Amino acid sequence: MSGFPPDEAQLAEQMKSSDPAINPSLPTFFDKLVSKEIPSTIIYEDDQCMAFRDINPQAPVHFLVIPKNKDGLNRLSNAREDQSMLLGHLLYTAQKVAKQEGLQPGGFRVVINDGAEGCQSVYHLHLHVIGGRQLGWPPG
Repeated sequence: MSGFPPDEAQLAEQMKSSDPAINPSLPTFFDKLVSKEIPSTIIYEDDQCMAFRDINPQAPVHFLVIPKNKDGLNRLSNAREDQSMLLGHLLYTAQKVAKQEGLQPGGFRVVINDGAEGCQSVYHLHLHVIGGRQLGWPPG
């Protein structure tokens, strides 16, 4: 599919797909965490987002911040201008919870994987917040 933004025909094709990487309206594993259908270790929640511990931590502290209402945000590259306040809120929440988790003095890393080449595995926008040890560079 080419063209930006997608035309009506492209949108119709996207909505036919059963792949959440292509169809941003499909529910994901994270939607089930938001609805509490699947348990998680929630460390922060407000009306717009939630933060929970990663099930496969890559550092002593590793949590995710996700929007509660995905609203088509299956990946960062699909963000719309009207979602800019939510995107800012996700980053603000990441630093707020990082402080709560004791990461502020030494610092931490925020990572957003976008698409297959960015190693995104769950197509529901999410921020990884990683810290609690010296992290290496480059990351990948």
